[in-house]
Amino acid sequence: MSMATDRLRGLWPPRTLFMRLSLIFVAGLFAAQTLSFWLTMTERNEATMHVMVGYIGQEVTSSVALLDRLTPAEREEWLPKLARRSYRFVLGPGTRGMPPDAKLSQEIGASIAKDIGPQYKVTANAIPGESEHLEVHLTLSDGTPLTIDMHPMHGIPLSPWLPLVLIAQLALLTGCAWLAVRLATRPLDRLARAADTLGPDLAPDALPEDGPEEVARASKAFNAMQARIGIYMRERLQILAAISHDLQTPITRMRIRADLLDDEAERARLQKDLKEMELLVREGVAYARTLHGADEQPRRIDPDALIESMVSDYTDAGDPVSLTGHVGRPVTTRPQALRRILGNLIDNALKYSGHEAVTVEVSVDASRGRQVTVAVLDRGPGIPQELLDAVFQPFYRVESSRNRETGGTGLGLAIAKQLAQSMSATLTLRNREGGGLEARLTL
Repeated sequence: MSMATDRLRGLWPPRTLFMRLSLIFVAGLFAAQTLSFWLTMTERNEATMHVMVGYIGQEVTSSVALLDRLTPAEREEWLPKLARRSYRFVLGPGTRGMPPDAKLSQEIGASIAKDIGPQYKVTANAIPGESEHLEVHLTLSDGTPLTIDMHPMHGIPLSPWLPLVLIAQLALLTGCAWLAVRLATRPLDRLARAADTLGPDLAPDALPEDGPEEVARASKAFNAMQARIGIYMRERLQILAAISHDLQTPITRMRIRADLLDDEAERARLQKDLKEMELLVREGVAYARTLHGADEQPRRIDPDALIESMVSDYTDAGDPVSLTGHVGRPVTTRPQALRRILGNLIDNALKYSGHEAVTVEVSVDASRGRQVTVAVLDRGPGIPQELLDAVFQPFYRVESSRNRETGGTGLGLAIAKQLAQSMSATLTLRNREGGGLEARLTL
């Protein structure tokens, strides 16, 4: 019961604008159709009732006049002939009761009394029962009591084809409403996709500036906005790349001067600082290049061969890296970007595993349709849950475990994230049960 309730809560309210507008239009059309049908049937029934009441009054008047002129023996023969579906004639006083309280019974009784005229004293009373039942009493000229036993009919039977026509009409209106909502929400969906494609390459496809005036104006504004964002980002990235590149020359001169120092301890400390600076500059240039966009074109590769060669390179270098699973089919991707992402993830895993005997596992899974998942798992200290997204920011470190003593620059995961976005992949982190971190790349 709880699972069903949770499932219903997940479906309501509808998550998409398309579903919400469709629901509003369909519900409104259904309500309008229902109200229109009810009003039409009510007016039809009232008009028919008025006609029926007048018709009954005239028919009963003619029948009473005929019975009044017949002999008692002839009246018994004519009673079945004068009977109708909603009333019949009975020779006798009938059943006495309360005056009719139903509107239809009152109208029928009044119509009969009016049409018969003052010649006969007419009285009417209701007969208790589940359905509306009326008896009209009068006395013929020879003193014979006559009772008109009436069962008024409410409403008019519907034609069997009418519900089908109403359903077809509602289905047609629902289809028109769905098409209208689809046409109205399609530009929003196109706008959302364009915003999603505004990735690290800063070169998204421009939206077509056609359609209704409001849609064309929104598309034009979005194209202008993303063009300005691209200009601003390229300017800042050019500054970052220029600074990082120009710093390499003074760092090289400082390394040469450091080599000429006579104090070995001072020379070692200075060379260590220069090495960290050089690493930071190199990573800064790499990060700027990934933000500038990937010039590498996607191509069809064998992912198993690429991953196996990377793992073999690490094992040949003495690093504890293992591989499980395989893809088993070619994929279309950017191989150099994929190699750089996996290299950064494996390097991080080796760096923070905490023990040389702990093996870093590379797990490959291609069982989910067209998706290929490559996970790098370690048994390091992990990352606090609230910082799993923050570590993708450039130059961000988790000081409790991943500090400067480990040699990190804070750009490895940022570069991997940018490259993953440029190849339409997703990179996520999560802590493992029992300790450690899992970096999952989904192609």
